Amino acid sequence: MQRAVSGIKPTGTPHLGNHLGMIAPAIRLGESYDTSLFIADYHALTTLKDADAMRRHSLGIAAYFLAFGLDPERIALYRQSDVPEVCELAWLLSCVTNMGLLERAHAWKAAKDRGQPGSEVHGLFAYPVLMAADILMSDADVVPVGPDQVQHVEMTRDMAERFNATFGETFRLPRAVLREGTPSIPGIDGRKMSKSYDNTLTLVAAPKALKKQVMQIVTDATPLEDPKDPETCNVFALYRQIATPEEIATMRERYLAGGYGYGHAKLALVEALERMAAGPRDRYAALLADAERLEGILARGAERVRPTARAVVARARAAVGFRA
Repeated sequence: MQRAVSGIKPTGTPHLGNHLGMIAPAIRLGESYDTSLFIADYHALTTLKDADAMRRHSLGIAAYFLAFGLDPERIALYRQSDVPEVCELAWLLSCVTNMGLLERAHAWKAAKDRGQPGSEVHGLFAYPVLMAADILMSDADVVPVGPDQVQHVEMTRDMAERFNATFGETFRLPRAVLREGTPSIPGIDGRKMSKSYDNTLTLVAAPKALKKQVMQIVTDATPLEDPKDPETCNVFALYRQIATPEEIATMRERYLAGGYGYGHAKLALVEALERMAAGPRDRYAALLADAERLEGILARGAERVRPTARAVVARARAAVGFRA
């Protein structure tokens, strides 16, 4: 079976965009691949400077995946910082990685464009090298990504090829696999759903809180009795990602016929979200209350991936002339 690896930063409670774009597809990976999934706390350290929040968010990400069906016996779920081999491998890769390559990284260019004091840290500049180490140390064949993350895999391949050309064949070259049908999820204000915009829908929020988020979705001023264009509506754009084909067709017909208001559509969206969230929300709360269980699952996940990580690092150490 081919190997796949994916990761997510622990920067807060996942929102619907995270869920549909990364989390649900990552859970399904275990059906087709020998899968490793890591909580990227080293990466989060570039922006998250609160130790308590780092611990809380890392366990929260683990609880979320488990609540929505991740089987830790099938998928190795681990915390990045529990596999220290990744840091040594990042250093070895950094010694064959040109500055020009890193300067082209999207995250670095975005940080420079924002111009926020203190944001241009070395950790962010070297982010692609650590990402490459995450991928290469797992001996992954494939890395499922969204369209905006293809660059990470391309840069990983560049680094691996440079290392192999310099020191001899050492690393397996992974390939990017675009997540099929990766949706662009609008937030409640119509922009891309993002914690930084504070425009998210949170499946594990309490029912009243989730409903309040939905009722804040921005719509136009078309009167209730008039027909509406579903293709320009934020509510419909969200509904079509989670409802059944029959439900989507029915809502489309109601929009076009008139006499169906955005308030009706929002209530239908709440119902569909609750259908997704009710059971997992309770499991999430129970898991969060059992930190010892979560720590045990993450520790076992790290134990599963470290033999491969050690073997890859040993190959790299031997290639450069270190004692393996």
